[in-house]
Amino acid sequence: MIRCRNCVMSLVNNRIKFYAYNQPKRLCSNNEKTEEEKNYESNREKRERQHEFFAKRSLILKGAFECVEHKNKDSFLEMIDIFINKDINRRNHTEFIYAALKSMKEYGIQRDLQVYKKLIEVMPKGKFIPTNLFQVEFQHYPKQQQCIIDLLDQMEDNGVIPDYEMEDMLINVFGRRGFPVRKFWRMMYWMPKFKNLSPWMVPNPPPNDAFELAMLAVERMCSVDLQSKISVFHTKDVESSIEDTWIVSGQSVVQQDLLKKHDKKIGLFIEGPFNIWLRYRCISYFILRSEAPKNYIEYNDDIEVDDVSDIDVPIFSLGKVKQKKNKVAILRSVHEQKDGTIYAVCCTGVSSKDSLLSWIRLLEKHGNPSLADLLVLFKFISPTDREVVIQSKEPTVKTDSENDSNEDNKN
Repeated sequence: MIRCRNCVMSLVNNRIKFYAYNQPKRLCSNNEKTEEEKNYESNREKRERQHEFFAKRSLILKGAFECVEHKNKDSFLEMIDIFINKDINRRNHTEFIYAALKSMKEYGIQRDLQVYKKLIEVMPKGKFIPTNLFQVEFQHYPKQQQCIIDLLDQMEDNGVIPDYEMEDMLINVFGRRGFPVRKFWRMMYWMPKFKNLSPWMVPNPPPNDAFELAMLAVERMCSVDLQSKISVFHTKDVESSIEDTWIVSGQSVVQQDLLKKHDKKIGLFIEGPFNIWLRYRCISYFILRSEAPKNYIEYNDDIEVDDVSDIDVPIFSLGKVKQKKNKVAILRSVHEQKDGTIYAVCCTGVSSKDSLLSWIRLLEKHGNPSLADLLVLFKFISPTDREVVIQSKEPTVKTDSENDSNEDNKN
């Protein structure tokens, strides 16, 4: 009854206001505006100004992070504090978080846990907590929940492991049965398992210096052979060198022995550059290799000793013709692969032909004297119009025009 009485009274009051507003308009013969009309127009102008303010604010949110002069972590956190303290209701908070996530890479803070926790503080507390089973399963406030799930996905892509303080923050916003909290629990189960799974430990964050990255990369590639030795050369030690840079080289005793036994009539190749990733840092490397021999026989050591499916029983195999295994497979080292034999690997400071030429000269001085009698060909992945060949001690350059002329002379 109280509710009906209130409805009737509100309806009557609205009718009275409507007649009170329209009656002076009928009686006035001239164009003068009444006070109620003026108040109505002033209220409409206020509403239009508010709509313009919120429209401009939504545009400012999208481009606010791009207009900052000094893009660093402090300015980013300051903008988040301004947004939190400016409006109590925190309108457009999901748009603000999406704009912040998009601009984090420009500020260089996409791997900072503190910034992600600060963005979660933008969400209002207690408003999005479901109260029954249907709200839980039908994703109560889906826009806000998906926004925080996208935030957690970006953390996962950048390798940022959350902490238990973030769990308390998510529970305060979405409750214990919210979809972002479930995503958090999955991350806390799997990410610590994969954190230390790789046997090649790389510092986090990885070093910015190219020389330190080269040392880590060569050590990682040479770990297949425990006898590998990492050497650091300088091109200034070679008299005919043009550039002054460093060379990180990796070679084992087994590779040196293979290089001594290599046929002098068959040339070697310097191939590259290949890329190796150390977390989110990339560095190029080169290899010294030769083609696989023609009589290469692959040795298969994956024989099951306990396999009795094809056991040889003399009584039941009288009429069978046995295939004689007359080929002997030589047990090869890990450096002898199907596509060729790898003799050395290196990273240089400039990745140029001159630095690689100096690398060959330095390998010759340090335990590989047979390189003086071998022919070495540069075989780059990137398209080049020249092929540099090293023979004896003076390098010769072979161009496309010279190759054409040689073919004409043969014909």
